Amino acid sequence: MKKRNIILIFLDIVLINLAYILALYLRFDGRIPQFFMENYINNAIAISLIKIVVFYFFKLYKSIWKFASIDEMIEIVLASIVANAIVIAYMTLSEAKLPRSIYLMTPVLDMALIGGVRFSYRALSRVKNGVPKYAAHCKRVLIVGAGSAGSMIIKELRNHQRLNSLPVAIVDDDLTKQGQSINGVPIVGTRKDIPKVCKDESIDEIIIAIPSANKREIREIVNETRKTSCKTKIVPGIYELIDGQVSIKEIRDVEIEDLLGREEICLDMNKICGYIENKRVLVTGGGGSIGSELCRQIARFGPEELIILDIYENNAYDIQNELLRKYDDLNLKVLIASVRDKERVEEIIQSEKPDVVFHAAAHKHVPLMEENPEEAIKNNVFGTLNVVQASDRYDVKKFVLISTDKAVNPTNVMGATKRICEMIIQSINKESSTEFVAVRFGNVLGSNGSVIPLFKKQIAEGGPVTVTHPEVIRYFMTIPEACQLVLQAGSMAKGGEIFILDMGEPVKIMDLAKDLIRLSGFEPDVDIPIEITGLRPGEKLYEELLLDEEGISDTGHNKIFIGKPIFTDYNYLIEELEKLKDITNTGDIEKIKQSIKKIVPTYEICKEEKVDKVEDNNKKKYIDKITVTLNNSN
Repeated sequence: MKKRNIILIFLDIVLINLAYILALYLRFDGRIPQFFMENYINNAIAISLIKIVVFYFFKLYKSIWKFASIDEMIEIVLASIVANAIVIAYMTLSEAKLPRSIYLMTPVLDMALIGGVRFSYRALSRVKNGVPKYAAHCKRVLIVGAGSAGSMIIKELRNHQRLNSLPVAIVDDDLTKQGQSINGVPIVGTRKDIPKVCKDESIDEIIIAIPSANKREIREIVNETRKTSCKTKIVPGIYELIDGQVSIKEIRDVEIEDLLGREEICLDMNKICGYIENKRVLVTGGGGSIGSELCRQIARFGPEELIILDIYENNAYDIQNELLRKYDDLNLKVLIASVRDKERVEEIIQSEKPDVVFHAAAHKHVPLMEENPEEAIKNNVFGTLNVVQASDRYDVKKFVLISTDKAVNPTNVMGATKRICEMIIQSINKESSTEFVAVRFGNVLGSNGSVIPLFKKQIAEGGPVTVTHPEVIRYFMTIPEACQLVLQAGSMAKGGEIFILDMGEPVKIMDLAKDLIRLSGFEPDVDIPIEITGLRPGEKLYEELLLDEEGISDTGHNKIFIGKPIFTDYNYLIEELEKLKDITNTGDIEKIKQSIKKIVPTYEICKEEKVDKVEDNNKKKYIDKITVTLNNSN
C-alpha cells in the first residue's frame, strides 16, 4: 500500500473518532456522561474498522485528491451514510447504547471532517503550485460555451499547469447565464462580444467548447474569432469523442472541415448492412484516397471478404496493415493489378466472385490528363469498361462507379472520360442482370493531389498560395462523408441511376485559401501572399452536378438525389469506343479530343489560351438553378 494511503487511513481513524467525540460534546453541552463515553471507548476500534473498510470499498483511497471534484464529494457522502448505517446495526446488535441524535450528527461530521481534509489538500496544492507563478506568465484563455464541456476544460487547464494556460472569461449565447460564473470564471457576454472580450481581457487563446454545435454554428463563431489576433482551438464534435468526455488531449486546432457548414450524416445502417454484410466486396483503386476510405467503411459492416485491387503496391500495403490492425476477424485479400489489363481483371472477378464492386480506380488530375489524354482514356474509359464487362459476365450483383461533377458538361479530358464511364454504366445496365449505378460528387477535402494539401504545403513554405482565379468556386465534402453517402446510395440502387450527392453550399477557393492561412496562424496577404495564376486549360470557374436533360428526383435521403438515365445505346457506344481506341493508339491529341467529343457532345474542347473570361452570370445562373432544384426536391 502506498505511503500516501497509509497516511490517509491513519488520518481518517483520527477524524472518525473525533466526529463521535464532537457529537457527544455537542449533544451534552460539554458534559458527557461517563456511561456513554465508556460505551463509545469500548467500541471505538470496531467502529473505526467498519468505517475504514467501507471507505476503502468506496475507493476513497484511490482518488487523486489533488484533482478532486463533485464526483469525489458524492463518494464521501455515500461512504459516510453507508458506514454509519453499518455502525448503527453493529451497536444495536452489541447492545452498546448511544443517544440516537449521535447517529444523526456523526455522518454530517464525517462528511465535514473527511471531505474537508481532502478538499483542503486540493486547495493548498493549487495555492502552493499555481497561483503566483500560474497567473503571472501564462496564456490567457477565453472559453466559448458555458456548458459541461466548458466547465471540464476550465478544470483541465487548471489541473495541467504545464500547459501554462489560465481561463479568464467565458462567452455563451444563453442570456440567462450572463453575469454568472463557472468554477470562478465569469460569463461576460455572447459570441458577438468575442472581439471586445479579447481586447479587454488581453486574451491570447480562444477554445470553442461546444461539442454539440453543428458546423454552421462553429463557422459563425470562428467568423467572430477571426476579428481577433488570438489562436483558436476547438473541442471536437460529440461524435468524435469516444467516451463522451472532454480532456486536454481532445482539444485541437480548428480545421478547415470545421468551417464547411455541413451537418453530420444520418445513415440507414440496416440498408447498408443488407448488401454488404456477409457479401464478397471488391474495391478497385482501393489504396487511393476514396478507395481506402471505402474499404474502412465497408470493413465496419462485416463483409464475407473484402478484396482490394490497386496498381500501387505501397498504397495497398498501407491500407492492408491499417485494416488488419483494426479488424482482427476481417477476411482481407489485396491484389496488385491494373484495371487496364483486361485478362487480369477477368481472371480476378471470375475467381473471387464478388457480390459487389466499387470502382474507384481512375486518373483524376485535370491538368495532367489534359496533357496526357491517351492515359486518361486507357485508364478511365477502357479500365472501367474492362471491370464493367467482367462484372456483367460473371454475375456481380451490384456495381457502383465513383464519378465526379467534372463529368457534367466537361471542359477537360478527365471530366469527359468520366462522363463516358457514366454512359457505359447506364447503357450496359439495360443489357445486364447486374445493377450498374454511378455516384457523382465534387471535391473531397484532403484527397491526394487536392487543393487543401497543396495550400498547406505552400503555407508551410512561406507562400505564395496560388489561386487560379479570384471567383473560382467548388463544392466540397470530407472523404468519410463522401464514402458513407456512396455506401448509402449503393443500398438504394435498382440499376441505371446516377446518384448525385448534395455537396452543400459552394465554397470560393479564394476564401478557402484565406481560411487556411488564418488557421495556420498567419494573415493573408500580410504574412502569406496569395497569387492569382489564371485558370488552367480545361478548368471551370464552377462545377455542375447534373445535366439539363437528367432532371433530378429525391431518394428519401436528404443528401442523395437521382439523375435519370439519358443514354442507353450500349451497342452504339461500344462501336464508338473501338474507334476511340484506334485513334488513341495514334497519339494524335487533337484527333483524340475530337473523337471524345463525338461520344460526349457536351464536351467543350479547351483551347490553349487562358479561360479567365468565363461569364460570372452563367455561374450565378447555375447556382440559382441547382439551389431551386434541390429545394423543390426536398
